[in-house]
Amino acid sequence: MSVEGDIYSETLAVAAKHAQLWLNTISERSINPSKNIDEILHSFGDVLPKGMTNPADVVERIAHLGEPGLMSMPSGRFFGWVIGGTLPAALGADWLVSAWDQNNAARGVTPTTAALEEIAGQWLKDLLGLPTSADVGFPTGGTMANFTGLISARYKVLSDVGWDINAKGLIGAPTVRVLAGEERHITVDLALRYLGLPIPTAIAADSEGRIMIDALKQTLESGSGPTILCLQAGNIHSGAFDPFEEAIELAHQHGAWVHVDGAFGLWALVSPKLRQQLKGIEKADSWGTDAHKTLNVPYDCGVSIVAHPDALRNSFGTHAGYLESFMSDAGDPTDKVPELSRRARGVPVYAALASLGRDGVTALVEKLVTNAQLVGEELKKIPGCFVMNDVVFTQVTFCFEDDERTKAIEERLIQDPTVWISGSHWQGKNVLRISVSNWTTDGADVAVAVEAVRRAAQP
Repeated sequence: MSVEGDIYSETLAVAAKHAQLWLNTISERSINPSKNIDEILHSFGDVLPKGMTNPADVVERIAHLGEPGLMSMPSGRFFGWVIGGTLPAALGADWLVSAWDQNNAARGVTPTTAALEEIAGQWLKDLLGLPTSADVGFPTGGTMANFTGLISARYKVLSDVGWDINAKGLIGAPTVRVLAGEERHITVDLALRYLGLPIPTAIAADSEGRIMIDALKQTLESGSGPTILCLQAGNIHSGAFDPFEEAIELAHQHGAWVHVDGAFGLWALVSPKLRQQLKGIEKADSWGTDAHKTLNVPYDCGVSIVAHPDALRNSFGTHAGYLESFMSDAGDPTDKVPELSRRARGVPVYAALASLGRDGVTALVEKLVTNAQLVGEELKKIPGCFVMNDVVFTQVTFCFEDDERTKAIEERLIQDPTVWISGSHWQGKNVLRISVSNWTTDGADVAVAVEAVRRAAQP
């Protein structure tokens, strides 16, 4: 073995040792870090070493000093935000992606990683029941998945009125009207900000956060010009789904592009029990989701699906003399995402899907929902606890008699080492929210979470 091989072997062995230790003890660990940021900064120090250090020693030091500052996010008892764990096959594939070190920009340069991403994209369209002719890209996460759909939308709606955004830019362009529910996720506004598009006109929502069709109709009819409508598959508090069939048909009657933010809720399409709630969603023009949420692959991996490949490729496609001999008319990975240089993010998606199979993906999603519904039913048994939403997917939002009591319970829960449940603000109230997103979460984890709330709620 070469000297370089020896160095890699020693270094990777150290990394594997600590990774395995972390994974083997995650179910027993406190959820919260045991040291704060100032303590971790002090541990590592701030002076760059003058000389070289053995790579294995560097990894050993990172693992040893860094462990106290880690939150047990991969735990089945972590219910904050919407964060999944990592499936074994997806983790193993992600390690390979780093070791292979392929710049997955062009099909002709990296055939293996490009092929695996294409297969993963085909499988996703099949599982989700979305158009087979759509393009699938793997950006960094939900924000950039929304960005990818919305940049395609911007290109198409302006092109439809004769404005070439690539040649002329936005200055002087016809005003693009953007509509979205008043309970849209912040990543929609963030993506629009990146694109130089306005904050959406807010459409009134019902008590579960779903846009109201009458309000949408009125807003569409009150204006004209290039229009984009953003819908939502999975409200962050209720898990509810917009009325896609009616909304999309109405928007298309007005010539609008419809983008769906489905960061975690789009995965409901894989379940025969759940997909009726998303009826008509396949008629939209673009969809964004996060594979690191419901599918449980490592960060960072979003999925963008665009029904109009020309709009997507005209938005991202680029040509340079030094690249032309490697680019493909079939569409390269770089034509479908914001980056030119990037890792092969779709390979862990391929691995996750291959390991689970169709039935396994369905079982994963349905298990998450079953556990969320169990949480909701058990919380209702706690005196003073009010579950605010219909638990139709993976979200459970609850509160207590008044804002002060809810806030006090939140503060106690944040200090509880057995579980992570975070607070929010919804419908004018302080609330607590449980998001069941981890593939390892089981009945025992649910029981621990409910008991933690019960303890925190005691006088």
